[in-house]
Amino acid sequence: MSPPTPRLRRALLVLTTALAALLCALAPLPAAAAGPADTELADTAPAAGDGPADWTARPAGGGADRDARPYVYLEGTPGTALQDRLAVTNSGRAPLTVRLRGGGRAGAWIGFAADTVTVPARTRAEVPLALTVPPDAVPGDASGEVVADGGDEEIRVPVRVRIGGPTLAALTVEDVEISDGTIRYALVNRGNAMLEPRLAVRADGMFGTLLDRPERPLPLELAPGRRVERTEPWPDAPALDAVTVRLRVTAPGGARDEAAASATYIPVAPAVGGGLLVLGGLALLGSGAYRRRRARRGDPEPPGAESADDRQPTTETRPLVKAGPLVKAGAES
Repeated sequence: MSPPTPRLRRALLVLTTALAALLCALAPLPAAAAGPADTELADTAPAAGDGPADWTARPAGGGADRDARPYVYLEGTPGTALQDRLAVTNSGRAPLTVRLRGGGRAGAWIGFAADTVTVPARTRAEVPLALTVPPDAVPGDASGEVVADGGDEEIRVPVRVRIGGPTLAALTVEDVEISDGTIRYALVNRGNAMLEPRLAVRADGMFGTLLDRPERPLPLELAPGRRVERTEPWPDAPALDAVTVRLRVTAPGGARDEAAASATYIPVAPAVGGGLLVLGGLALLGSGAYRRRRARRGDPEPPGAESADDRQPTTETRPLVKAGPLVKAGAES
């Protein structure tokens, strides 16, 4: 295959430059900064008493301070039955019928003296409940809720149970990812104790530390077996660097874990445009090397190619030879 002619090489160079400029103009703008920190994807139960203004449900025996018992708290060993009461207050002007049920792990262990209770207007009713800890329950903390359904509205009362026996605090951080100025990760409670995790974040690049956030408490309680996906914003991530991000999580009781992820940041537009220009330059260099190799070997130039001799004027003259008739030598007859 013959190498491209000078005109074709110039046309290829112009086309490559135009394509690089077009790609630079069409490159997307940098992504906007991520949202607020510590966004928890898992749902959390409302505090006890949240609901309509004309009735409430909360643990009984709170005294004058209505927030003295924000949730039901019970302690016992496997196989024991624990007692408590739920207070339903109807401050409206009509009777109220409420249906009760348990939710969550500990909520499945709850039984009520009556699953449905009707409370007269401006009256408070207390419903006994019993929570039976399964004989095979693992020592540690368990959580659930009591759901009071008033028809149009529901009130959820949190339930916390401490099961006697040896406890194990174990926590892992998993699935760390870096993208669009955001660090994504997951926390998993691998033990049998309720955990309140703390997080520290560090990012190191080729030329030093880029991010160093000291350990701080996270606004969540992680129940045994629970997995929560979270995000950590990093709006000032570098534009050009090779980065390693390390997350360290701890919790009371000796729970501790670390995980890391790496990412390489390269500007999209300059990389594409520069790559095309480099390709164009390599094509020109390859064509020139091919022509020089053919010249050293004495190969004839391909049709249409110009040589150095064709471009240089010359003063050399050669004699003009005029053709004449051909005479055969020999003796005349």
